[in-house]
Amino acid sequence: MARDLDNSGMFGELRRMVQTTGTVGGIAARMAGHKMGIRTTGLTHAEDLKSVLGGLKGPLMKAAQLLATIPGALPEEYAEELAQLQSNAPPMGWNFVRRRMTAELGAGWEKNFRAFGKEAAAAASLGQVHQAILADGRRVACKLQYPDMNSAVEADLKQFRMAIGVYHKLDNAIRQDDVVEELAERLREELDYRREAANMRLYHAILRDCPDVTVPLPVDELSTRRLLTMEWVAGQNLNAAIKAGLSDEQKKKIARALFRGWYVPLYQYGVVHGDPHMGNFTVREDGGLNLLDFGAIRIFRPSFIKGNIDLYNALRTKDEDLAALAYEAWGFKDLSREKVRVLNEWASLLYAPLMDNRERYIQEENTPEHGREVLSRVHEGLQKTGGVRLPREFVLVDRSAIGLGSVFMRLKVKMNWSELFHEIVEGFDEQALTDRQNAAIKEARFPPDAPPAT
Repeated sequence: MARDLDNSGMFGELRRMVQTTGTVGGIAARMAGHKMGIRTTGLTHAEDLKSVLGGLKGPLMKAAQLLATIPGALPEEYAEELAQLQSNAPPMGWNFVRRRMTAELGAGWEKNFRAFGKEAAAAASLGQVHQAILADGRRVACKLQYPDMNSAVEADLKQFRMAIGVYHKLDNAIRQDDVVEELAERLREELDYRREAANMRLYHAILRDCPDVTVPLPVDELSTRRLLTMEWVAGQNLNAAIKAGLSDEQKKKIARALFRGWYVPLYQYGVVHGDPHMGNFTVREDGGLNLLDFGAIRIFRPSFIKGNIDLYNALRTKDEDLAALAYEAWGFKDLSREKVRVLNEWASLLYAPLMDNRERYIQEENTPEHGREVLSRVHEGLQKTGGVRLPREFVLVDRSAIGLGSVFMRLKVKMNWSELFHEIVEGFDEQALTDRQNAAIKEARFPPDAPPAT
């Protein structure tokens, strides 16, 4: 029997902690210095942090990037550097890949494939992807998890909590306790590729009537907890497509597919893809999209989705009572009227394109200064009013909105975002969403010991 190549016990975790403790201890110290006014080398420290985290294989980096989208969660220079960070983990060599495939599929695993690429075709946050051709001629992608990821996640989370704990003692505007727990749960779930395979089936069911978005299906008989084999979908990296030159019509088609690919699942099924960076989709020849990487998927209570729509209506009509009810549906607690007004300024920044019924850029200003000014006022206002404790469900919705906005800004495309939004939410009915959600979850066939992330 092949040896389990994951050292996920105490020694693996200890080794990982040794790797990260110095780095994260430095983060904590620099955060403290930042709050005490020691800012002369802040940018240099942030660049050093980016360099060190860029060599890690995903977990700590991903959690930090998520927090970097929330105002006041991290000092500004750290947030800016982490927002730009992408994984550059060195690939696993062929000898390791071969041993790993044996561990996952057993001796003679090669008989399942007519061809198997020895070089990694792409890197994911927790593993790497190899292109292969099955014995029956189908082209597939095999995502193979990096070694020692269980230890990496647990050790990174301990250090991450330490750094955030230090910062919380110095800044009470945004309390992240529940959000950190949410990130911890999502990261642990991403380690089980059987769950990701079910997430793919879930999205395939949800988007089957959206011809502009392709969702690859998993090959169940060649997938395990740490190996995910799926249909290969051909497409071009969006950055490369932009550099090659896109017409306005092509940009609009891509933007529409992106918008629907993210918000049909959210507003019609209560499901969100929480990681909308440009590495997680490719552009088809016809301008549609291939949607990729289904590790960070969350299913919401239908009442939470109703809260999103209620907040939109509250902001549009300036109804503070409805806004307060919407925030309560999201999970915010003990909100004074002053806190509601501060949160409304934050929410108005995110909802602005949806409330403006005309063709426009996702962000009208050419520079991010306006957004920074608003977020600075929000942070200051929350400090003055005693701060808020972010509910767990907030983080991936916020991440999606910020991440998609960044992609739309990169596309430099004008769209009627309000019209796109109303196409999806028109006639919203909470019970109908509940029924659609239950049917899609049933079709996804989640393993009993790996239920859907809710």
